[in-house]
Amino acid sequence: MNIPLFPLNSIILPGGRIPLQLFEPRYIDMLTRCLKEDNGFVIVLLREGEETDTQARFYDLGTRVRIVDFQQLENGLLGITAEGDAKVAVLDHWQAPDGLHMGQVELLEEESDLPVPDDQAELAVVLKALLRHPVVRDLGMTVDFGSAREVGWRLAELLPIDKTDKQRLLELQDPLERLDHLYALLQAME
Repeated sequence: MNIPLFPLNSIILPGGRIPLQLFEPRYIDMLTRCLKEDNGFVIVLLREGEETDTQARFYDLGTRVRIVDFQQLENGLLGITAEGDAKVAVLDHWQAPDGLHMGQVELLEEESDLPVPDDQAELAVVLKALLRHPVVRDLGMTVDFGSAREVGWRLAELLPIDKTDKQRLLELQDPLERLDHLYALLQAME
């Protein structure tokens, strides 16, 4: 499937939500096409460059998102909320004449949904605390705190960790392995 790519300095995983401000014509045109055709786009983490850089380099694994809300912001920019739908591998990518990154992507197999192990129940407690933050609460995400997959996905998005760690967490396909890595990262923060 050919789809627009949106390189960012953050990640999103299935079920997560991210607010974005659009001001570049290439992304406003992308939004218009996505809404008209009821399609999404793929958020990929920047490897090098800036979000506004047409020559930016990015990782080849990201998340397809759908637009769930949009509005004119007080600063005059267009604000959207995108929700993660599925993890994808970017098989090939190119730039359209307007500078928009495009890619041929393949959906990855959905991860198993396993319960949070008892010895990692603390991770769900940390996530509950993060979800009480007003900015995160306003995104309106629902989380099954007993699901290792959902707890791991939300913590990978919300914890203040290095973006390369976030990408490694996104690339894992085993939710229990992701929780192990997150638990180690939290221990290192303490």
